Amino acid sequence: MPRKARLDAPGALHHIIVRGIERRKIFRDDKDRDDLLKRLGGILRNSQTRCFAWSLMPNHFHLLLRTGLVPISNVMRRLLTGYAVSFNLRHRRSGHLFQNRYRSILCQEDTYLLELVRYIHLNPLRAKVVADLGQLDRYPFCGHGVLMGNHPSDWQETDYVLRQFGKRVWPSRKRYREFVQQGIELGPRPELVGGGLVRSLGGWKAIKALRGSGERIKGDERILGDGDFVETVLQASNERLERRAMLRAQGYDFERLAQRVAQLFEMPIDEVLRRGRFGRTVAARSVLCFWANRELGISTVELARRFKIAQPTVTQSVERGERIVAEKKLSFADG
Repeated sequence: MPRKARLDAPGALHHIIVRGIERRKIFRDDKDRDDLLKRLGGILRNSQTRCFAWSLMPNHFHLLLRTGLVPISNVMRRLLTGYAVSFNLRHRRSGHLFQNRYRSILCQEDTYLLELVRYIHLNPLRAKVVADLGQLDRYPFCGHGVLMGNHPSDWQETDYVLRQFGKRVWPSRKRYREFVQQGIELGPRPELVGGGLVRSLGGWKAIKALRGSGERIKGDERILGDGDFVETVLQASNERLERRAMLRAQGYDFERLAQRVAQLFEMPIDEVLRRGRFGRTVAARSVLCFWANRELGISTVELARRFKIAQPTVTQSVERGERIVAEKKLSFADG
């Protein structure tokens, strides 16, 4: 059965779960953990991606992110590729470090933001990495300690989370900690790891009961939310796929986009496609990468092959192209 495409949109909330290949350790010591966090912070700042919760475990880690200017797939690709290369060099190993496909669950923010913050931050305690809540308060490799004010971070969204518990910092921290403590008794919470309405309603028995009452149910393992939210997300995803199909039916492909970019920048098409860091070429190539990736769905790997440049360079070009298109108000539709 083919894998379903990832779901994403500007401002979308994602619960990301990354596991080591064959569940092997992806952190052997604190230097590894510090390396990943340093990379994560830089990428989040550059991409304007917001992080509300995170925790590092021996063989996996969790992130709760809200998409900014850059698609979540690009953010994760940069993070995982850079860390894997560094890890392999440091530990003199080769081969894959992570499972081929990390898990990304698009979440209904109003309902699940705080539940997911608590669920993710309790991971070290549930796995007995720390003995109790007091140790979790001071644990440096989980966002809970940052929210408690014990570890500094300029990329974790502490103010936003604490404001859900009050306007003043110290009372908010106290109420947040009480909220986390209450979650210890709730156990592993499997209903918080996707499945749309299926898991959030208590499994298939509950779903069948609702179906018997005539209520319409929609479920998808890539989504955590109620039926209306799941329906809305899937509809938006289908609309993006339909738009791409429509553009292709109208004759829009990479070559036609390249011709349009050459026209907009008033330069020969060969200059748009050539390698190098020439100012006009970089700008034109960036716009072409952005439209090819976002509008036609051409992968950054394929674009790297076409331009004969590194895939991370294409990712940066897509981000740059998005800014240029917005600033110059460019349209790829022939005018």
